Amino acid sequence: MTTMTEASVREFKMPDVGEGLTEAEILKWYVQPGDTVTDGQVVCEVETAKAAVELPIPYDGVVRELHFAEGTTVDVGTPIIAVDVAGGAPAEAPADSPVAKKEAPGKALKEEPKPAGSGRQPVLVGYGVATSSTKRRPRKGPEIPVQEASKALQTELNGHGSAPAAKSRPLAKPPVRKLAKDLGVDLATVTPSGPDGIITREDVHAAVATPKAPEPATQAPTEAPAPVAPAPAASYDAARETRIPVRGVRKATAAAMVGSAFTAPHVTEFVTVDVTRTMKLVEELKQDKEFTGLRVNPLLLVAKALLVAIRRNPDINASWDEANQEIVVKHYVNLGIAAATPRGLIVPNIKDAQAKPLPQLAQALGELVSTAREGKTSPAAMQGGTVTITNVGVFGVDTGTPILPPGESAILAVGAIKLQPWVHKGKVKPRQVTTLALSFDHRLVDGELGSKVLADVAAILEQPKRLITWA
Repeated sequence: MTTMTEASVREFKMPDVGEGLTEAEILKWYVQPGDTVTDGQVVCEVETAKAAVELPIPYDGVVRELHFAEGTTVDVGTPIIAVDVAGGAPAEAPADSPVAKKEAPGKALKEEPKPAGSGRQPVLVGYGVATSSTKRRPRKGPEIPVQEASKALQTELNGHGSAPAAKSRPLAKPPVRKLAKDLGVDLATVTPSGPDGIITREDVHAAVATPKAPEPATQAPTEAPAPVAPAPAASYDAARETRIPVRGVRKATAAAMVGSAFTAPHVTEFVTVDVTRTMKLVEELKQDKEFTGLRVNPLLLVAKALLVAIRRNPDINASWDEANQEIVVKHYVNLGIAAATPRGLIVPNIKDAQAKPLPQLAQALGELVSTAREGKTSPAAMQGGTVTITNVGVFGVDTGTPILPPGESAILAVGAIKLQPWVHKGKVKPRQVTTLALSFDHRLVDGELGSKVLADVAAILEQPKRLITWA
């Protein structure tokens, strides 16, 4: 029977918080059964293949049940939390359900979980319950007679030795069934000799005496490997090894990198450049009032230099459309910045970065990095990237051969900036030097175009005044 509480329960389903995601892991619940929630309140944090996201509940009510524990991966579209939108008043339940008088509302829900779609619709007090009860009350009355009739029909068919007898339960008295169980005999394989097709004790003993060599032979291959299964677990030494499940961001990143590496033909070029003047400009900008409160670092000027190089060589900012066999040149730059987070590597991007002056670019870059480190990057922030920068120099690495993010044409790696001996104006002097590496998709970017872009970035970082003249 439908109670007032059951009729007013809403099931909040796991949404697709990205584009086409199929599952998400519940990281943390912020509510527990019995808590009151309001429309828009965050009830849990989930991690998708792209980012950690907080989920708000879309209605007011009282939490009745959390369907999954923290750490569980749930498919999109699966209910994850039940909320009583009527406030969860348990006093109204006895009007229609005697069981509800003895059990708490939360337990009553478990007796009949999510029975029908109508139970999720809001009802008017005095109307919805009466309507629901008149529809459902007759269903429980004939439930037992229907089951008995079904059993009687099967018995009648079996008694006449009809074809369905082979598919139904073999007829035998309880002592005979126990004897068959003790002797390991499957009653479905025994030929009955008793009246109306009933299996007797003699039939069971005859089945045991009959040689059935093929059956053990067929069972042996399926049962033999069973003891071997635990062997890998036994070889795992928890004191000497740690196993980390690959899921969420790490799993998606691994799949994306494998797909990119074996789909797009990568080419990587390198250039070592004197960035002493760039480092001086960074220090000057830090003192500029226009950059007060903003994060100014070499990465900011590298990003601006790449944007200028793209403006001078727009064909580098493109993607490969395999389905239509076309090169798609983008007239906007969504500049991706690879960020290392506790959950793995993510690449959020700055939308329309080409249109931002240096102070706005500094602000966007600072917000992007801080949000990524806090694990709050939204899936939308990681969609639609066109070109990416990865700063391996922060780890003291000179350079690398970066792999393209899927769908992008180029990625620039920035190495560590070190004081090195350098020929400057005909003399060897200590200068700030770094190495840049540009990887690009050779299907749409040839060596000439890739070289021009990398040379332009290097020239700007060597002579930052070109930011003004070339921009």
